[in-house]
Amino acid sequence: MKRLLLPGAGLALVAAGFGAGVAVSATAADDPVTVTRQSLAEVPAPTGAPHRTLGLSRVIVMPGSVLAPHHHPGSQLGYVAEGVLTYTVETKSATLMKGPGNDPTVIRTLGPGDTARVRPGQWLVEEQGEVHHAKNAGDVPVVIYLSTLFKTGSAPAIPD
Repeated sequence: MKRLLLPGAGLALVAAGFGAGVAVSATAADDPVTVTRQSLAEVPAPTGAPHRTLGLSRVIVMPGSVLAPHHHPGSQLGYVAEGVLTYTVETKSATLMKGPGNDPTVIRTLGPGDTARVRPGQWLVEEQGEVHHAKNAGDVPVVIYLSTLFKTGSAPAIPD
């Protein structure tokens, strides 16, 4: 399995979805790209959230890729559209959901040490400061849509 080692800025871009599209590769220069992130939309200071930036992005995690432990300085929703993401909480908690946003169902709350296989149509609610890591242990790419709400100007993800 390839372990994706991301510098702080790379992890921040992959995990939270700010800035222009970015491709992050594994440790060696000749390794294929293992994670790509495309910013789809971003709005600074949306109504009701001054000094925050609301972002939407798409992340593709190739088979064998690992996202190193990190946390976010704000709230994030991660919706898995394709593939299966293996997601582990290290500190605090995250909530695994399914169903439409206007009528969601809680699948389970993940606490420290809990791991879940997040399948297509399921989504995670990650709160500020919750430390987690993830991997694609399958043989097809995982496609994740991220919605983020972070303090404007802050790093969207912080490696742990």
